[in-house]
Amino acid sequence: MESPARPAPVAAKATAPADPPGSYRNPSAATGAAVEPQTVHNVASAPAKSMDLEAVNIYYGSFLAVADVTLPIAPRSVTAFIGPSGCGKSTVLRTLNRMHEVIPGARVEGSVLLDGMDIYADDVDPVNVRRVVGMVFQRPNPFPTMSIYDNVVAGLKLDRKRCPKGSALDDVVEKSLRGANLWNEVKDRLKKPGAGLSGGQQQRLCIARAIAVEPEVLLMDEPASALDPISTLAIEDLVHDLKSRFTIVIVTHNMQQAARVSDTTAFFNLAGIGQAGRLVEFGPTEAIFSTPQEQQTEDYISGRFG
Repeated sequence: MESPARPAPVAAKATAPADPPGSYRNPSAATGAAVEPQTVHNVASAPAKSMDLEAVNIYYGSFLAVADVTLPIAPRSVTAFIGPSGCGKSTVLRTLNRMHEVIPGARVEGSVLLDGMDIYADDVDPVNVRRVVGMVFQRPNPFPTMSIYDNVVAGLKLDRKRCPKGSALDDVVEKSLRGANLWNEVKDRLKKPGAGLSGGQQQRLCIARAIAVEPEVLLMDEPASALDPISTLAIEDLVHDLKSRFTIVIVTHNMQQAARVSDTTAFFNLAGIGQAGRLVEFGPTEAIFSTPQEQQTEDYISGRFG
């Protein structure tokens, strides 16, 4: 495998050029009209979905952790969240499938829309949201007492009425493991414990488990941060393959990784300790890494801080 290309150096600029198409600089947008959220319950056969954050504020108790985020996420693409530690990247990611609200006292203001439907509406079940918007966490977390096979189907078995049976379930396992580029490595030991795999294999197993329930959006919170370089490249190749089927949002501290895998990039920052994180700039990845519109973005990707 050839070594991945490093992102282009930041171009010096005397004056800020016009924003490239599709880019945003610390945007603020009015919340749209109310939407009907009921169809979020029946989306298994729908195409990959777009998401939109509109004037989103995220709180832990009375503390405003992330302020005024307005951000479009295109379907069948990879959007990367970058920024220094503590700026709210993972917090924003967790709001996209309502994982944020499992923390006592946490709440979200504003709108998070899935194909125009507000996933925080009162009549929307967060469990159903998480079936549509799956998540892969920073560290591989296969269920240690389960086999590779049972790890893949664990999410499906939560809904016994819809869970395939017999050979149909076997087909789902094979399809999901192939989708995670893991089938050929584990097909002869499906009944062995998932915890016995290598770290990179465990992370791909977790991705197989996530896509087995056929989500439309896949969230990845630093999925390669605990992996060796070879396993990291395998995950990056997998992300590239999966975007033809899913809308993907990835949080990463690795700017070279963001440049390699993403189509668009959102840069978050915070003014100081105790301050709210904010979206500074959003746009096509190539533009963010070559001609950023904000000085903070240029300083971060050039290594002056972070």
